[in-house]
Amino acid sequence: MLRKKIELKQNWLFTGRDGIQIQTDLPHTWNAADGQDGGNDYYRGTCCYETVFPKPDYDEQTQCVYLEFQGVNSSASVEVNGANAMSHNGGYSTFRADITELLQEENSLTVRVDNSVNDKIYPQKADFTFYGGIYRDVLLRIVPKNHFELDYYGGEGIKITPDVKGEDGIIRIECFHKVPGAEVLVSLYDAQEHCAAEGSGEDVTLTIPKVHLWNGIRDPYLYTARAQLVKDGAVQDEVCTHFGVRTFQMDAKKGFLLNGRRYPLHGVSRHQDRKGIGNALLKEHHDEDMKLIREIGANTVRLAHYQHDQYFYDLCDKYGMVVWAEIPYISEHMPNGREDTLSQMKELIVQNYNHPSIVTWGISNEITISTKDTKDMLENHHLLNDLCHKMDPSRVTTLACYAMCNPFSKVVHITDIVSYNLYLGWYVPGLFLNDVFFRLFHLRYPKRCIGYSEYGAEGMPNLHSEHPKRGDHTEEYQALYHEYMLKCFAKYPFIWATHVWNMFDFAADARDQGGEPGMNHKGLVTFDRKTKKDSFYLYQAYWSRKPMVHICSKRFKERGTEKITVKVYTNLPEVSLYRNGELLEKKQGDKVFTFTVSLDKDSETKIEARAEIKKRTLKDTAVFEYRQKPKSYKLEKKRSKSANWV
Repeated sequence: MLRKKIELKQNWLFTGRDGIQIQTDLPHTWNAADGQDGGNDYYRGTCCYETVFPKPDYDEQTQCVYLEFQGVNSSASVEVNGANAMSHNGGYSTFRADITELLQEENSLTVRVDNSVNDKIYPQKADFTFYGGIYRDVLLRIVPKNHFELDYYGGEGIKITPDVKGEDGIIRIECFHKVPGAEVLVSLYDAQEHCAAEGSGEDVTLTIPKVHLWNGIRDPYLYTARAQLVKDGAVQDEVCTHFGVRTFQMDAKKGFLLNGRRYPLHGVSRHQDRKGIGNALLKEHHDEDMKLIREIGANTVRLAHYQHDQYFYDLCDKYGMVVWAEIPYISEHMPNGREDTLSQMKELIVQNYNHPSIVTWGISNEITISTKDTKDMLENHHLLNDLCHKMDPSRVTTLACYAMCNPFSKVVHITDIVSYNLYLGWYVPGLFLNDVFFRLFHLRYPKRCIGYSEYGAEGMPNLHSEHPKRGDHTEEYQALYHEYMLKCFAKYPFIWATHVWNMFDFAADARDQGGEPGMNHKGLVTFDRKTKKDSFYLYQAYWSRKPMVHICSKRFKERGTEKITVKVYTNLPEVSLYRNGELLEKKQGDKVFTFTVSLDKDSETKIEARAEIKKRTLKDTAVFEYRQKPKSYKLEKKRSKSANWV
């Protein structure tokens, strides 16, 4: 075995605020609690992690040892045996260093982590919690001294650029190393591990005849590239990576095209945190998130607002999710932060270049929310845009504009394509304004590809209303909002992608809304991933091919009126509604069905929705109860309701 990995997960001494020490394992964040409760005790500062590890077993003549961190937020200073090993700014990417010369028989490792307020490291102002800690894996990587490049922005030393010509895949493989006199042998394998093509060279182009395309959620086919570093007839090092072969295009009239065919992108945005653990996720948490995203029927994910775990990008490759990847250049332009934006973009591209799921690099989000089109801000955007094109001519650039950003603004027209974060019908009244915006933008800029990068409304599973309205945070208004948006999008085939904000509720320490401070409740699923809101099932009815039926407002059990409206979501054309076991009404329709139901005065009323498909009956049930004095499903005390976080 040419390479070996050793995880440093256990037995860390953590020194937090006020010098309090605890023993902990990784991954870990010190804001798992205070970053999610909206209180004033949310701690942003410097904390320390320490551990001891034995000298790993390796051949000192032929091998070396790298220390690798896959995510430390947001700055890290690393010492091995008291000597400086590396430092890093940027909380969402991989960084590493060769520590071979620092190793002893027993080794102390000290990591000082800082997520304090500053004016040079992004993000500093945004609607999510900036968790501090070592929240992803830490590894010792034992590799040959003659190895592929590991010191360039956290990459693996191999870069794969696929293209298609006729029925053939044209694959360019670039490999990077610093070994004089060595050659590189490259082999490409299909999913059955059969060799599809092979050749040699540090920059070689190979052809895969009758290539099997990576085709989104329908058929996310992956190949494997293996590169071997050979010197004096002996293999010195080897690196393998998956890749997919596909073409894509953003068209100002047709929207997104995958492999030459129109492929409307409809999906969600995702933050990487969850209740009780913050951003210190394990693989099973990523797996559960992907399972839920697939269950809803999405075919695209905007991974906001920073670089996510490599494991999740791998899942997107595996399951065919088209991805928008971005850096946390967000909400506020900092004149001293330019170098950080460039560094984070380089890391994002180098570390994620080979993922077929990624089609666009996002250079900023809502940057004009607190910064006008200043010369310095525009120059920063142009530098990032040019950097992306230089490092990766195969993908397009995008950015997400704040709702109030004038379409005539210069920043709107820097990137190849553009998207908007519009909450029309939530932060401001008038759902119809969504139609007005897209019609006017497309009329004025018919050759400009436009998408909808964020849209949503707060929805709390414990808040309900017979007459939902904007700003009430009820599950019912959130559902009405999304019903309108789905119909709206169907009118405009030129939209290159739509991304719901958000797939999951997430922590936002600056918020105090909906009766639960420190949270953004626009998710279709709750923060703990245990409750799917009604809006989740609405999207499932529109997007999923798996037959489903769902009765809405089940949690709104006690009613103060004898007649209620029962709403049913399904992707089947006909629904039968039963009241206390007897057929009440059968309706034909599309996605959203409504029924008027009388409630019993003296007992519960049991409702069942049935939908038939191929001699199979799908069912969902709910129980409602009439009460003269039903319990309250409204906010217990007044809060800022529909106000934004800024």
